[in-house]
Amino acid sequence: MDLFDLTGRVAVISGGSRGIGASIARAYAAAGASVVISSRKQENVEPVAEAINAEFPGRALAVAAHAGQPEAAVALVRSAVERFGRLDIVVNNAATNPHFGPLLSSEPWQWDKILEVNVKGYFWLAQAAAQPMQEAGGGKIINMVSVAGIEPGPMMGIYSISKAAIIMMTKVLAVELAADNIQVNAIAPGFVKTRFSAALWQNPLLSERIQQKTPAGRMAEPDELAGIALYLASPASSFTTGAVFTIDGGYTLL
Repeated sequence: MDLFDLTGRVAVISGGSRGIGASIARAYAAAGASVVISSRKQENVEPVAEAINAEFPGRALAVAAHAGQPEAAVALVRSAVERFGRLDIVVNNAATNPHFGPLLSSEPWQWDKILEVNVKGYFWLAQAAAQPMQEAGGGKIINMVSVAGIEPGPMMGIYSISKAAIIMMTKVLAVELAADNIQVNAIAPGFVKTRFSAALWQNPLLSERIQQKTPAGRMAEPDELAGIALYLASPASSFTTGAVFTIDGGYTLL
């Protein structure tokens, strides 16, 4: 199990106030890491850090940070280094999707917002994290994408495009940072039952369609993404880079 030990490591997780991000933060803390959890509002992310600290004292810090602003990414990384002394792992998990419908019905502001958070925001945090990782002799960058970046998501055209862009960003950064012993990978979940995806699973027609297309016959729970996130953050993945791991109950097989 030493392969999955994160003792002494420091991780930053964006979009950590609930769902997948919160599950990953807890899994990392349980594996020995110190975690810096960010969300746009401090009051949203503070309870997650408090719950982790109640179980693993001193291992969690909550920091408010706007995922689409480069200065916020720099400040988030600085907070991690100042509090815990280093930075080893980044999980780009924050996302937004203000447009739900046919792509041709989308408006300019919806494109701007989705690309700001889902694409540029991931890059700003990776860019800010690269230097302390290089100084530490290596690191891990994990980008949460989606099966919607592999094949078109229903009524989620801009979101699908943004996630496809992150898949390519993952591969580009994997090549550029390999010599620094920084592994860059992506996790492409299928449909996960979170508040973010409520527009899908609360719609009976869409929910039934998704479950019928998924061989597992259901949506995932957030905790079911923690295992692959732990692997990609740990020494076990030292020769894994530029990969996209599809965790979807078989959705993309049909």
